[in-house]
Amino acid sequence: MRQLYPHNGAGGRNIAGSSKKRILIAVAVLAALIAFGAIRYRGSQFAWDVFWHAMAGVSWIWLAVAVGFLYVSYWARALRWRAMLAPLRASASTRSLTEATIIGFTAVVLLGRPGELVRPYIIANKEKVSFSSQMAAWLLERIFDLLMVLAIFGFALAVVPASKLHLGAGLRFVFRAGGYLSAGIGLLCLSLLFGLRRFSGATAGRLEEALGFLPPAIQSKLHSVTKSFAEGMGATLSTGLLGAIAAYSVLVWSVILAAMYSIFRALPATSGLSLLQTAVFLGLVSFGAAVQIPGIGGGFQVASVLVLTEIFGFRLETASAVAILLWVVAYLPVVPAGLLLAAKEGIGWRITRQIEEDVVA
Repeated sequence: MRQLYPHNGAGGRNIAGSSKKRILIAVAVLAALIAFGAIRYRGSQFAWDVFWHAMAGVSWIWLAVAVGFLYVSYWARALRWRAMLAPLRASASTRSLTEATIIGFTAVVLLGRPGELVRPYIIANKEKVSFSSQMAAWLLERIFDLLMVLAIFGFALAVVPASKLHLGAGLRFVFRAGGYLSAGIGLLCLSLLFGLRRFSGATAGRLEEALGFLPPAIQSKLHSVTKSFAEGMGATLSTGLLGAIAAYSVLVWSVILAAMYSIFRALPATSGLSLLQTAVFLGLVSFGAAVQIPGIGGGFQVASVLVLTEIFGFRLETASAVAILLWVVAYLPVVPAGLLLAAKEGIGWRITRQIEEDVVA
């Protein structure tokens, strides 16, 4: 794998200039959308005065607390990644992994889904391990995150019917079929986790034998990838490391819950919601956004609006304001720190192209 930052100074200038342009474009597009919405729906039933009133009176102290919790969640994710990296690099730096996590989440915000590759790529280069092994760690992280989402969603399913929350018709399907669906996905995740745990060198060898008809060059590349992937799954062979990964996953989502509760406390409209109700919201929104189930799927913002209106009985205007604030606070605060760290490391916007070239090479 080649050097990650071959042109440090140029990379820093590149990312700084590009980030300014992207931020200006994003602000301009957002302003245009708000202006269009205000003109388009000025005569409709959407009460813009209610929408703007919900935005007023925000507690900046609670928002600062929420941002603090979100940065703690990046540190918790770094601890979890260190546990997954332990079989390959027991001496991995938590600080270095935290910085890579912040840069990685910034890449996801600014580059979309291709940015998911940035974090494992940076960690692979910093810790001198293969990219395939860190993609295995990324897959393991996704599995544990999904299991946590399912657990929180199951909690929400158990709490909502017995609570005083309003259950609208649009979410009745979720409560009829959601339990069975979540149970099925949970079993699938556990089966996949068990299968990955059994992904040993012998399994990789049998896979290579089955594909022995391929040209020698491709077989050599396949051997390298499967070997590295099996090494990346080394944490699954240790019950102690699996327990640590599970514990860190609980820590990550506990901090996320605390951050969301702080955001709710920041808005007068939602300041009365309890921690229990916040957990219900987190479970439903995370599950709906993850699996796109009917009546709740469609992305984080759409799921947030549906849950706030259908479950908690908020007006559409208030729910829309809360959903926008949730998105802004949950995703944007990481960007300044991520850009600064990326500039310090000399990482430019062409890193995704460099990842593609390195993977193909």
